[in-house]
Amino acid sequence: MAVFTADAGSRAAAVLPEMQQLLRLIDQGGSMLQARELATVSTAGGPLPVIGVTLGNPDPAVPALGFIGGVHGLERIGAQVVLAYLGSLVRRLRWDLSLHQQLESLRLVFLPVVNPGGVLAGSRANPQGVDLMRNAPQDADRGVPFLVGGHRLSPHLPYYRGLTGAPLQVESDALCRFVREELLGRPISVAIDFHSGFGLRDRIWFPYARTRRPMHHLAEIHALCEVLDQCLSPHPYVMEPQSRHYLTHGDLWDHLYDESLSLDRGIFLPMTLEMGSWLWVKKNPRQLLSRHGMFNPLIAHRQQRVLRRHMAWMDFMTRATQSALRWLPGPDTRIDHGEQALIRWYRRTAR
Repeated sequence: MAVFTADAGSRAAAVLPEMQQLLRLIDQGGSMLQARELATVSTAGGPLPVIGVTLGNPDPAVPALGFIGGVHGLERIGAQVVLAYLGSLVRRLRWDLSLHQQLESLRLVFLPVVNPGGVLAGSRANPQGVDLMRNAPQDADRGVPFLVGGHRLSPHLPYYRGLTGAPLQVESDALCRFVREELLGRPISVAIDFHSGFGLRDRIWFPYARTRRPMHHLAEIHALCEVLDQCLSPHPYVMEPQSRHYLTHGDLWDHLYDESLSLDRGIFLPMTLEMGSWLWVKKNPRQLLSRHGMFNPLIAHRQQRVLRRHMAWMDFMTRATQSALRWLPGPDTRIDHGEQALIRWYRRTAR
């Protein structure tokens, strides 16, 4: 991975508002954070960098939390939420002693714009027509929804996975390398990927997307859900496995979670915040006339409300990750948490 350079920034700043904001935050953060160019993406308008930002303690023995956005270029609100939180931290670094103390025992990593070419084009896919969240090699263990679940028919159709056996796309590979270097193998690490476009509720999804089988760390997810319900109540979030709604091929977080299991060390909990964009459409039906309106709040005050809405949860997640040893289930409670999780999310008779 290359160290971030001013030249890379100048190429991007002229074309993407999200990249301009990221570059300003990197400049404002100065030596208190580190930025590096993970990859360069070719677009019709010229090359664009994929930039990762890190702050806090780099020691692999401390917990880490990653904030990911802009995987689907059409869902700009995801990148904007990540940038808003990074901006809040950068401003607090100037004066907030408690934040500096927190970062002594916590690693925070940001990848706000995974798919700059897609953001530039206003496309869900990257410039090659590949949906990055269908790009991993694994297949679902049963039928998936036509097209939506991922396919290899044509890059001209949405949800295209790429060619069978082909390497990961540049952007997917950059995300996976960043996660491996910064998150996997730690005693506890969490990743949150910000998306929009599904339902009337904000949903926190956890693996799997490829199967309805429970994940190995279901007990840990249930313990985190209990802490969330106890400490941030009332909150607007529904926490559940993605498979409760539909299955997909090639989910990158399934891929990375399974890779973390193969390491046989540490706990990695990847999650997706799926912001309920249908609520924005319900409040402003004219958004249906815009392709962006299905995935983003188009009215300025509503966009600001969405950016504020998730700040408390993101702060909660930094504290929960840092203090994970205090809520993670031990040998005496793990079986109980696992049983409660099965009842809550997997047994139809309990719904």
